[in-house]
Amino acid sequence: MQRQWVVARRPSGRPLEDGDFELVEAPVRAPREGEVRLTTLYLGFDPAQKSWMENLATYVAPVEIGGVMPGLGVGVVAESRAPAFVAGDIVWGMIGWEEQPTVPAAEVWKLPPEVPASAALSIFGATGRTAYLSLMKVGKPVAGDTLVISGAAGATGSLVGQIGKIAGCRVIGIAGGPEKCAFLTDQLGFDAAIDYKNEKVRTRLRELAPGGIDIFFDNVGGDILNTALAQLALKARVVICGAISRYNFDPRSPEMPEGPRNYFNVVFSGATIQGFLMPQYESDYPEADRRLVGWLRAGRLILGEDVQVGFENAPSTLRRLFEGRNIGKQLLKVA
Repeated sequence: MQRQWVVARRPSGRPLEDGDFELVEAPVRAPREGEVRLTTLYLGFDPAQKSWMENLATYVAPVEIGGVMPGLGVGVVAESRAPAFVAGDIVWGMIGWEEQPTVPAAEVWKLPPEVPASAALSIFGATGRTAYLSLMKVGKPVAGDTLVISGAAGATGSLVGQIGKIAGCRVIGIAGGPEKCAFLTDQLGFDAAIDYKNEKVRTRLRELAPGGIDIFFDNVGGDILNTALAQLALKARVVICGAISRYNFDPRSPEMPEGPRNYFNVVFSGATIQGFLMPQYESDYPEADRRLVGWLRAGRLILGEDVQVGFENAPSTLRRLFEGRNIGKQLLKVA
């Protein structure tokens, strides 16, 4: 037998709660032809998983009540009936919240040599590919640009800033609290950080980016997006990657954070605002993987990781994202 976390309720229009998940026991299924059975090593967590539970995300399969909670993970092959894999291979993919999942071999990928198991969920999958492709294909950085990132101490934002530095940008991160801001400047090499909990973001942006913002990479939405739109440089690019400030609210609620009031500054600055959804860039995945692994091996990327421990803690680990408690990629060590 093995343990699984299944979806018990849909957290629509409210924060996640313990009762949204149920820990159950289920048989371990032997693989059929073309499948592999894994022992889960790490699970990775992303804010989008809440929208998956609500069935708001059209780019993933519908999540059923009573179904295994979906999520990316890393596992070691315990049993294989697929010619491309043997026992002992370390793989990553959408394996779900299970201790011993059996999955199609076509839906998991081997880790390249020299990539640690925990790093797979930062470099590959949603996090790494989103960071690289959204910045390079939508933000289109040019050396000398001022790049400002909201939610900068999270998994995606922390990588975007480092990729921006490699591209020659001046990088300013917005994060909550002195610990996160120090992580950005002292460990990741950001040029500056703004603590939105203790500083006035509008004032600090004027001080740090007197010539305006060339690229604003948004993971938050709400007031911070509105503030950034007021300080765009000519021909600025605004990348809408996430909006975690909105995820816990019913769209019909008067408490829902408003859309940007300063949107008309896009006209004055000639800026563009473009959303990013990773599956729309599937043909570019090999480019992203190649560049990211190359930079990691060359020591040009630092992977911040917030590692919790114990399969029983999966729901509380997901909630950390919405409580602003993680620094870097949120992971759970399972085995």
